[in-house]
Amino acid sequence: QLQLVESGGGLVQPGGSLRLSCAASGFTLDYYAIGWFRQAPGKEREGVSCISGSDGRTYYADSVKGRFTISRDNAKNTMYLQMNSLKSEDTAIYYCAAVRRPFRSCTLQRPEYNYWGQGTQVTVSS
Repeated sequence: QLQLVESGGGLVQPGGSLRLSCAASGFTLDYYAIGWFRQAPGKEREGVSCISGSDGRTYYADSVKGRFTISRDNAKNTMYLQMNSLKSEDTAIYYCAAVRRPFRSCTLQRPEYNYWGQGTQVTVSS
């Protein structure tokens, strides 16, 4: 059974850092594009960052550029989202997602992804 499981969320003060992890099971991430999305209360789920399976290229939403870093460890079948300089507006449920896409760059478009984790809560508050 294909599964993605996020971890690493929690409560952090503004300016702090968190690292989210997403472990895959039932399939290997090698040829998959991986994305991180988030959904704040009352808002649509939005793309935060993604990393391509083909060439490792990364993309970021403007709101997180320079603060968040996406990475993947194919040997561990796990991907990460390092979040620094967190702001209150980063508060949301964060989801990882995957789509088999060996020859194309990743995308921040939610409908392109067909495997999703259950989400992990990130709260930025003093």
